[in-house]
Amino acid sequence: MKMSMGRTGRRLLGLAIVGAALAGAGAAFAEMGQPAPWEYTLQEAATPVMENIIWFHNFLFWLITIITLFVLVLLVIVMVKFNAKANPVPSRTTLNTLIEVAWTIIPVLILVGIAVPSFRLLFQELDVPKADLTIKATGKQWYWSYAYPDNGKFEFDSLLAQDKKPRLLGVDNEMVVPVNKVVRVQTTGADVIHSFAVPAFGIKIDSVPGRLNETWFKATKEGMFYGQCSELCGKDHAFMPIVVRVVNDSEFASWVEGAKKKYAANPASTLASAGAAAQ
Repeated sequence: MKMSMGRTGRRLLGLAIVGAALAGAGAAFAEMGQPAPWEYTLQEAATPVMENIIWFHNFLFWLITIITLFVLVLLVIVMVKFNAKANPVPSRTTLNTLIEVAWTIIPVLILVGIAVPSFRLLFQELDVPKADLTIKATGKQWYWSYAYPDNGKFEFDSLLAQDKKPRLLGVDNEMVVPVNKVVRVQTTGADVIHSFAVPAFGIKIDSVPGRLNETWFKATKEGMFYGQCSELCGKDHAFMPIVVRVVNDSEFASWVEGAKKKYAANPASTLASAGAAAQ
């Protein structure tokens, strides 16, 4: 018996250690703006929009939980108090004005309470403020091209890098933006419909051929933030990551100067220009 209890204790201790390690790994990944192992919440917010999305999600979660428990309590009361054994003679009540008014007005108030922050969030997402920087993101099978029309009109491709971590999210050339600046992203598709999505920023918008859609974000934290194409676009859809590197103003200015020389001096460095040259 003692031996059995000892083995059980060791197993529980081992599970606790594994759980703590996974939780620590999850926290480390979350800090980098990427999915975490065993994650059951939204990614940590890196923009004001995502902060509001998380708040609204949590608000709805607790509201739905309270409503569900309330309905459950009512069902239990009905089953216990109004079953055939407890009430051999059923009630002949046909109308209760107070209940009729309550179950009409209360749901209306709940829906209004949901609608107000919902519309506020939608307007925040859709009303693009005056931008400090505009980037054009073009979805292609199966990579992204980024153009910086405000900073010298250079353009480059961003492809999955198999030798970079995190797995299936690392790229050879990241989109680089300054911290605490409003970035307007204009996006389109070169071939089929793609979708530009970065969960930590709270943005997800379709990249449609022949149409220019736009969204915005204002990153409040420096670091690497990861996303993926979120519209099924062909056989390599799962290998089309998005990486945004958020840096301070001086690092961004330095990167822009280097990028203008790098991509202007070697236009064949992009798949698009290489394909055009081959034709």
